[in-house]
Amino acid sequence: MSNPFVFTVHYVLKNKLGELVDTSEGSEPLHFLEGSPEIIEGIQRAVKDRSVGDCLEVTIPPELAYGEHREELVRTVPRSLFEGVDNLQTGMKFQTNTGDEAQVVQVVSIDGNLVKVDANHPLAGFTLYFDLEIVGKREATVEEVKRGYPLS
Repeated sequence: MSNPFVFTVHYVLKNKLGELVDTSEGSEPLHFLEGSPEIIEGIQRAVKDRSVGDCLEVTIPPELAYGEHREELVRTVPRSLFEGVDNLQTGMKFQTNTGDEAQVVQVVSIDGNLVKVDANHPLAGFTLYFDLEIVGKREATVEEVKRGYPLS
């Protein structure tokens, strides 16, 4: 069996209205190892069996992207948990270490001593619309496969 591929992809992400959400234009393209959990499944599926130079328009549903928005990941917590944060504001993000893993939460609202936080990915629940251009594809090295990410 051959090694997976390392893909280099330029992308433009738009919302359902066609408005720009994110792009690699003017910066580094996305560089990933095929099968890596770091890249959403929808992009992995889209580039599989494709070649350098291919340009794709891809619609990725939530289940192949960041999942559905889960209400159980939205919680109201006491403001005292943000001790040491002088100017707590909506939109701020914090890393928490609850349970087995670190989690990023975003402040959704502040009501006196209560703070509503959301641990969903900001794009959870959304269908994503990508324009992809494959600008590089090569077989991964043994070391890259072992580590789970591209080394160059």
